Amino acid sequence: MNINKGNIIIAANSSWGIYNFRRNLILSLIEEGYKVFTVSSHDEYLKKLSSLGCNCKNIDIDPSGTNPFKDLKTIFQLQQLYKKIKPLVVLHFTPKMCIYSSIACSFQQIPFISNISGLGVVTLDKGFLSKVMKVLYKFSQKKATTIFFQNESDRSTFLSKGIVPAKITDRLPGSGVDLSFFSISKYEENTTIKFFLIARMLYEKGVLEYVEAAKKIKKIYPNAEFFLLGPSAANNPSSITQTTIDLWVRSGYVDYLGSTSNIKKYITYADCIVLPSYYSEGVPRTLLEAGAMGKIVITTNNVGCRDAVDDGVNGFICTPRSVDDLTDKLKKVIKMTHDERILMGLRGREKMEKEFDENIVLDKYKKIIKNIK
Repeated sequence: MNINKGNIIIAANSSWGIYNFRRNLILSLIEEGYKVFTVSSHDEYLKKLSSLGCNCKNIDIDPSGTNPFKDLKTIFQLQQLYKKIKPLVVLHFTPKMCIYSSIACSFQQIPFISNISGLGVVTLDKGFLSKVMKVLYKFSQKKATTIFFQNESDRSTFLSKGIVPAKITDRLPGSGVDLSFFSISKYEENTTIKFFLIARMLYEKGVLEYVEAAKKIKKIYPNAEFFLLGPSAANNPSSITQTTIDLWVRSGYVDYLGSTSNIKKYITYADCIVLPSYYSEGVPRTLLEAGAMGKIVITTNNVGCRDAVDDGVNGFICTPRSVDDLTDKLKKVIKMTHDERILMGLRGREKMEKEFDENIVLDKYKKIIKNIK
């Protein structure tokens, strides 16, 4: 007979995000004897999430919305839900949940752990929105048990601005990567080099720079292939329209593959994963998955992105928003021999095993949860 050690809530914007990024955390907690609830908006991944053995609850949350009345409604819904579930602890992911669910927990004296996985399009350096975000983070995180940061830059920013006290902060290696699932993939020896950008279709992810670089490369190396893979973000003001994507495809520079639930399939097919992001990332999961599968990575000298790459060792780092620098790094990959690509990919795998094993993340969470009274 299984004894329930307590109820644990995992709260994030979407079922999609919880299923794809927190699946092993859910399974690990269930195996430990906890009853896991998820709280998110409703989407097509709800059934998959339920199949893991957790209890799925839905609330109204607008991830990119700025309507204070809707946000107050979200906080109220969270409070009412938490009163019924009576969780031992709530684990927060995604910026809005880190703020609003933390407030709901604080009002009811419920322990919570926040995961700051990048700040997205918002910075904490200047502007009215920056001031609002600093106030919200400072107010919401006052009673946190632990605040995890996925990169040192974000933690330093929060500490230097006095938003959170150092004693309740800790560092995670991004979301970690499942090294058993994302295993080494062979490089096919051929004359066609395939580049993939895997991300939401947002300008801040460097998608436009990638397309412009592809245009330059294909004039010199017409056999090189460039792919875009990832969902549109229709409710995001920085979203790239389908009309624009269709125009790029018709130009012959890139192919758009839409979204997928099987990232592994496409990384297997790729020679190099490219993410020229200037978005405020945590540590991009795609870069970790690519590294674990022994693929070369090209990314920018940007918060979070640079953590996944040792320049010239397991990939290349370029200047954010620089088409010319990105083009230069793409050329480097094309000019490499087959054996050189294999070696660089293997170094990426070694880095993932040493620094980004998902078990590091799971163990930290479980250790903190066990100490909650």
